[in-house]
Amino acid sequence: MPWWRSCGAAVLTWAALSGGAIAQDYPTRPITLIVPFPPGGSTTIVARIVAEKMSDALGQQIVIDNRAGAGGTLGTRSAARSAPDGYTIALAYTATVAIGPSLYPNVGYDPRKDFAAIGMIGAAPSVVVVHPSVPAQSIADLIKLAKDAGNYQYGSPGVGTVNHLTTELFAYTAGLRMTHIPYKGTGPALNDLLGGHIPLMFVPIPAAHGNVAAGKLRALAVTGAQRSKLMPEVPTIAENGLPGFDVALRYGLVAPAGTPRPIIERLNKELRAALATEDVIRRLAIDGAEPLSTTPEEYAADIDREETKWSQVVKAIGLRVTE
Repeated sequence: MPWWRSCGAAVLTWAALSGGAIAQDYPTRPITLIVPFPPGGSTTIVARIVAEKMSDALGQQIVIDNRAGAGGTLGTRSAARSAPDGYTIALAYTATVAIGPSLYPNVGYDPRKDFAAIGMIGAAPSVVVVHPSVPAQSIADLIKLAKDAGNYQYGSPGVGTVNHLTTELFAYTAGLRMTHIPYKGTGPALNDLLGGHIPLMFVPIPAAHGNVAAGKLRALAVTGAQRSKLMPEVPTIAENGLPGFDVALRYGLVAPAGTPRPIIERLNKELRAALATEDVIRRLAIDGAEPLSTTPEEYAADIDREETKWSQVVKAIGLRVTE
């Protein structure tokens, strides 16, 4: 055998062996999971649900590290700049890997180049709710009402949030003119909706569920492709006015680019195993999320599609936010 072929074979053998050793030894210490939002929100809840199961399987604790700021982009930037050794991973979210790069100038990371996708966790649609005084029983009714009014107000948790841009996408798709009333969080906006000060909101399903059940709000539709298990009687927007409309808050795990492939595969394996357990499925459902088990490649493709979609929405409405 020529010497260069024997060298090449040796390199391949060494790479295979070293990769196997990495996978076998990893992890030898706790793993930090950066959640780029404040404690207590849905992102932290979702992170804790999967982290607990994955920690048991990995034999090392996954420590939640909340690093909030700039719509989640500060913590995400920090994760992108971390050592690619598998001991720092991050919760990726629609706001951080699909919306933030277009919304914030100099965001400091590229969701396609600066991360290695581990896998998706799930997707959580929102629900379109109106005050009972609004004379609309369906999305089709709401579209007609808004068109007749010429302009229509809606509230959101704040400029650049997923629910803000979901409403703008809805208005753009339906050909409506709508005026945004931003609040500092879902709670204050929901309080004004309950008081009748604003007529309409796109709200995370768990936040609206109790008020809808009590008759304090009326649910018109959910934003995802499928009906929600928390509100099975409520149709989707696609069923009831805008065919093809499908928007959900999407969660996943990513690592810094350059993280060894055997580590990515190990984390993906344990994530998918966690998502298959009845306990995780039940706990995600309480938060309004449906588990979505993917390969790293499938999640990378999802990030690409979502960033393309939301960057077009940001551009279409001319939105730009300074940090």
